[in-house]
Amino acid sequence: MDTMVDTTFHSRTLEITTGTTEVALDITERCDSFLTTAAGGRDGLLNVFVPHATAGIAVIETGAGSDDDLLATLRDLLPADGRWQHRHGTPGHGRDHVLPGLVAPHATLPVINGRLALGIWQSVVLIDTNGDNPRRTVRLSFLG
Repeated sequence: MDTMVDTTFHSRTLEITTGTTEVALDITERCDSFLTTAAGGRDGLLNVFVPHATAGIAVIETGAGSDDDLLATLRDLLPADGRWQHRHGTPGHGRDHVLPGLVAPHATLPVINGRLALGIWQSVVLIDTNGDNPRRTVRLSFLG
């Protein structure tokens, strides 16, 4: 028996100011707000993508220190010093271009009944260590 599947696609970009210092910014509410309209109560997938060479998307706990711990770990792994071959921008900026190798610039998340199906402590977080670029674009795409 053939089954009809609705594969509707919706997309929106968010323009976010992250500032000039490293940040782990919770964007879960913005994702939920988008899904209210885009998903319309349906199941599907939400893709969160940051089209920048120096930012990433993480799914982590926030508010209890894990977000600060992630930034501290990135500072330890990717120190802002002169070791980087990529040298434009502020000193140590090359590390920012390595960040997406450790924190991917995307996440694809399940949506059930129009809502993110995250674990109780999970949040969608924009990771930005690049103080040279205080504005970020995040693309949200829902596939039902």
